[in-house]
Amino acid sequence: MQSSMQAALLPDRGIVKVAGDDARKFLNGLITADVDKASPAQPVFAALLTPQGKIITDFIVVEAPPEDGGGFFLDVPRALAPALVMRLGFYKLRAKITVEDLSATLGVLAIWNGAGRTEYGLCYPDPRLPALGMRCVLPPPVAADAAADLNAELVDAAQYEAHRIALGVPRGGVDFIYGDAFPHETDMDQLAGVDFHKGCYVGQEVVSRVEHRGTARSRVVPVAFEGGAPETGLPVMAGDKQIGNMGSSADGHGLAMLRLDRVADAQAAGTPITAGGIPLTLVKPDWVRFAWPGERRANSPLSRPSGSFAV
Repeated sequence: MQSSMQAALLPDRGIVKVAGDDARKFLNGLITADVDKASPAQPVFAALLTPQGKIITDFIVVEAPPEDGGGFFLDVPRALAPALVMRLGFYKLRAKITVEDLSATLGVLAIWNGAGRTEYGLCYPDPRLPALGMRCVLPPPVAADAAADLNAELVDAAQYEAHRIALGVPRGGVDFIYGDAFPHETDMDQLAGVDFHKGCYVGQEVVSRVEHRGTARSRVVPVAFEGGAPETGLPVMAGDKQIGNMGSSADGHGLAMLRLDRVADAQAAGTPITAGGIPLTLVKPDWVRFAWPGERRANSPLSRPSGSFAV
């Protein structure tokens, strides 16, 4: 049953602003998404990668309208905002841009289970998945006013986390480790976070190779369990073999970074998959397009379940 609209201020999110004549071109040459497609009404989900293709940080890029001064706001993990500013400064060279960490004065309000409009802040749909709802960049003290303007119930951030987890959408720092994960492993290729048709960006060669060879053996996937939740970071086991690690969880739903080939082997052998002794069941979300463990691959000569194919 659909519940009423809810809103939550996300204390773990910060804001970095990139502005100036070269801002769009500058960002487009660095990150995984096509910033030419970004607008005030349509943000993009992206990441800045190492040259080896691993995620330094991911973020949502939204363009501010000209009447609000223009430029791009990066909705980013707050703890990583200073490092992102430093890294963008490293790449700046002669580009006509300014980079500012505005996390001390601006935050992010998430709104879900409904739609509405408010004059508070810069609001935009979450580009990863429509069911995640919308977000607004605003000063935290006006979050309650914005929620009231939207006729939304202001709730604790833990309720948004439960909503995110139930949808199977990974969050960096709990479901994967920044600096140690590739975009495909964190499902960015499934959640509109990588544009495979744009020009060069840092780490592109590695990402393209994974895409074309279909070599993403590990991914963050949704799991379900009964009773108490396994702790974040616990090894996920298939019998006596570790096949991954547990991520975030809430209300019987969780996320885990798993080796999908080892999951398939365990399923074929009837071996239980557990974390901390708690049985886990994989749950396929409707947005998944990669080959799901136990389903036939797209290149199989036999029929396959609708909606599934291998990258």
